[in-house]
Amino acid sequence: MKKLIEILEDIQPGIDYTSCSDLIDGQYLDSLSVISLIAELEDEFDVTIPAVEIIPDNFNSADHMMNMIKRLQED
Repeated sequence: MKKLIEILEDIQPGIDYTSCSDLIDGQYLDSLSVISLIAELEDEFDVTIPAVEIIPDNFNSADHMMNMIKRLQED
């Protein structure tokens, strides 16, 4: 989780990623940030994030992102 938070802070600093649960719905992350985030997550966690996983619910919080990453690593 620590590495995920570091990646998020590099892309969009100044947000409390440990408690924020509406990163997409609250417009903290825009589409360009999400594209950068996906590339970083794929590189760092050695996963491929398919288009069907790129939905707001998977990116609204760091916890949701970590759950998605773990799920993809298991596949």
